[in-house]
Amino acid sequence: MTDGPLHDQRTEPQHGPLLLQADFDAERVADVRRTLTVCLLAAGLAGERLDDFVTAVNEAMTNAVRHGGGSGELRFWRRRHLVCEIRDHGRGFAEPLPTIPTRRPRPSANGGMGLWLAQELADSMEVRSGADGVRVRLTMAVTDPAEVSPASGSDGVTGSGGPGPAQIDRAR
Repeated sequence: MTDGPLHDQRTEPQHGPLLLQADFDAERVADVRRTLTVCLLAAGLAGERLDDFVTAVNEAMTNAVRHGGGSGELRFWRRRHLVCEIRDHGRGFAEPLPTIPTRRPRPSANGGMGLWLAQELADSMEVRSGADGVRVRLTMAVTDPAEVSPASGSDGVTGSGGPGPAQIDRAR
């Protein structure tokens, strides 16, 4: 994990050129999702894995709109894995930090399934919360995930070498 405020952690210098950067709010989520789908197809993701990753990203964007101040920013790049980062500018998670259920949660009036679903559909997920917002970083391998070595550490995801469980961290 990387320490420091979210606004200090720049994607471009750490991870190479962005393939997509887009601001979104409730009215633009669908447009950004469609644009991301085109970018993911061009990057080689297809079929069920494409659908899964787009759904995971959509859940994170929807959470940013619903719980993170009404808008957010999406950044997408490729290293060894496809990496999509969604940031909002809300207040972050209240103490204590939530845990993402390992089993399907019961639906509620407030939703409550978004992060669980994103975790289930993406190869890995990292959630970072601070006073200036929440960052959700999702990864997906273009190849079969079993072919990717989790110990490689070259996927551009800080603190994770590839497919693996979700992590939630409080920014310091």
